[in-house]
Amino acid sequence: MTGGEVAGILVAVFWAILVSFLAVVLVRLAQTLRATTRLVAEVTERAVPLLTDASATVRSAQTQLDRVDAIATDVQEVTSNASALSTTVASTFGGPLVKVAAFGYGVRRAMSRKGDEAPPPRRRSEPRTVVVSRTVPAARGGRGRWGRKG
Repeated sequence: MTGGEVAGILVAVFWAILVSFLAVVLVRLAQTLRATTRLVAEVTERAVPLLTDASATVRSAQTQLDRVDAIATDVQEVTSNASALSTTVASTFGGPLVKVAAFGYGVRRAMSRKGDEAPPPRRRSEPRTVVVSRTVPAARGGRGRWGRKG
């Protein structure tokens, strides 16, 4: 055997190994492509109903949001009406009711003092407050209005 024949045999063996390796790779690639095709087909079959359900859910949610929006608008209108009514009632009855309550309090206070004796004399240490054209009520005991004992 000559050197050229040995080289030819080596090249043929390496070529056969290379072709065998490429055949194995192509067979595995074909299997992978078949599996991928099946997977895509299954995903498509399952995705279409899911997308249909999702679309129906979104439509239903939109309908519910429209209803909630209408309810919120009605609640806002009712709130503004209640606020206006409250303001009207307060301005109409507030002043007279306060005056009637104050008058009733004054009458009760006067009736309770009618049977009492004269108020006790003031101590010299207490400062006197003089208000022109008004009567200042006596201290109620404990701490007075300005924090002094009396």
